[in-house]
Amino acid sequence: MIDQTGMTRVEPAMRTSAADASRSNKGDREKNRWFSFVRVHGEAVAAGISGLLILLAWLGSGHLIPDEALYLAAYVVGGFAKGREGILAWIHERKLDVNLLMLLAAAGAASIGYWMEGALLIFIFALSGALEAYSEQKSRRDLSALMSLKPETARIVVQGEEREISIDQLRPGDMVLVKPGEQIPVDGTVTEGLSEVNQATITGESVPVEKEEGSEVFAGTLNGTGSLTLRVDRPIEESTFSRILQLVREAEEQEPPSQRKIERFEGVYVKAVLAVTGLLLVLPPLLFSWSWGDTLYQAMVFMVVASPCAVVASIMPAVLAAMSNGARKGILFKGGAHVQSFSGIKAVAFDKTGTLTCGEPAVTDVVPLGDRDEDEVLKAAAVLESLSEHPIAQAILREAKKRGMTVDRPERFDSQTGRGVEAEWNGTRWRIGKPDWILAEDADRSRLVSLESDGKTVVCLADDTGPVGLIALKDTIRPEAQAAIQRLQQLGLRVVMLTGDQRETAEAIARQAGIDQVRYGLLPEDKMTALKELEREIGPTAMVGDGVNDAPALAGASVGIAMGAAGSDVALETAGVVLMNDDLHKVPQAIALGKRTWSITRQNLVFALAVIGCLIAANFIQGISLPLGVVGHEGSTLLVILNGLRMLR
Repeated sequence: MIDQTGMTRVEPAMRTSAADASRSNKGDREKNRWFSFVRVHGEAVAAGISGLLILLAWLGSGHLIPDEALYLAAYVVGGFAKGREGILAWIHERKLDVNLLMLLAAAGAASIGYWMEGALLIFIFALSGALEAYSEQKSRRDLSALMSLKPETARIVVQGEEREISIDQLRPGDMVLVKPGEQIPVDGTVTEGLSEVNQATITGESVPVEKEEGSEVFAGTLNGTGSLTLRVDRPIEESTFSRILQLVREAEEQEPPSQRKIERFEGVYVKAVLAVTGLLLVLPPLLFSWSWGDTLYQAMVFMVVASPCAVVASIMPAVLAAMSNGARKGILFKGGAHVQSFSGIKAVAFDKTGTLTCGEPAVTDVVPLGDRDEDEVLKAAAVLESLSEHPIAQAILREAKKRGMTVDRPERFDSQTGRGVEAEWNGTRWRIGKPDWILAEDADRSRLVSLESDGKTVVCLADDTGPVGLIALKDTIRPEAQAAIQRLQQLGLRVVMLTGDQRETAEAIARQAGIDQVRYGLLPEDKMTALKELEREIGPTAMVGDGVNDAPALAGASVGIAMGAAGSDVALETAGVVLMNDDLHKVPQAIALGKRTWSITRQNLVFALAVIGCLIAANFIQGISLPLGVVGHEGSTLLVILNGLRMLR
């Protein structure tokens, strides 16, 4: 079939069956849930069985089953998962990691008759691994929960007939019917119907939003009590919901730089530990006449206490927990690197339009100039602007509707390009537009000058007798902006506004928001230059923006923060952090979260290295028992993981 654009279209009957697509997606989800269950709960079950076997052997069950057999079973059950990881890492990547190191230490302990100590090492190591797997799964749950909200099918309407198809087969221009209580499958525009829509998954709004003809809706949101007919505006892969899912996938794949450094350190460190262990196995009997049994025992103790398990586990559990915490609050980190980047932020730069402000003009003043009152001036202006799509006209209409006015249509309408509008209404000729077009040169302009000095845009209304009123409009500041800026300043951060707007408007908005430093009249490349200057003067700077013109600055900042609901595609793709509901309160929350994460990570690293250092020193100075080394080392690993999980709160 050829559509109106001349492009070949696929008939609904020829498109993928909705039932087939639903079954396929359901099967994939079931498979993923099964793998997740095995991975997360399997290690916990294995650790539990391993501990039970050790307990049975310790209680003296040798008359039924030899203790060595129970310990060996504990080795196999508890150490299988981690041992397999270590062996595969060596086979495929020639990489020595802590998993292989622990396997060797446990085997060494068993080889000299210390079966219980080796089994205890395996048990605590398996327990710490299970706890880390749980922390990872718990931390990612708030991010991956979005996946389950992805719509699978849509009810398409063709020539009055309904047919259910896979959402992957929808095309822009298709008409989709959404019944009460159903999930909205696409980004689109309402063409028919009236309902309220729960948009919490996209914007974070706690109250459903009323949708009528002309309203925009988002895929993944939930329809209320009315039916809606939608026109598909963009393919499903370009929808807001799909972009969010892509951000989630990217977030799950990225690691902070500190974690990558730790992993590189792990490989070198493990090799060093094995090398020193080898020397400890050979040199003491030759140089100090130690027995081979004592030498092997102390070498095994060294291998256990020197293992960097706690160091390796110091970062990612805390970072993943912070990402989960942020996701619950509507702060989407694209990766762990961006969580860590917040720790050093010294300044925050804000774009003005659409970031600090709502991004659209609103009526702030209605000033009668003649004998008409304020409502008469506003209603006449709304009638004249009722046929215009100009943002100023739409703002005047919104204000009139807010005040409960019924807006008529003018009898005659004539648009004067660059000036305004002329129209006839109720037998009177009216004009609305730029003040210079309507006001005489010798007219009193004191009120006009006063309004414009506040950074407001002013239009003038006149009838046959002359000017009857002024209407001032302004892109109003977001309600939460002032409190958010104040919170950032309390955190000790410098706050700056970067805007392409004129000086008067920029300074007026800055005063309302409580920002002292303003740079105005900036082109996109100028914002980038200004940002680099701020970083040289103050230090690492975060940039908050929403538009295409903010993209260079968002990319060049230490951390780019995009407004998720109002932000452009380019801004969302460029920024490292997305505020899902455009709430500026989330900016200081995100920075505080990043700083707290780094604080906990630093605590973990210091604690882990201190424990390793103390255990190694104690082993060399007077020697420590293998059970004490196992408990000290693996206990520190459990503690740093639990400390990292505090970020979930």
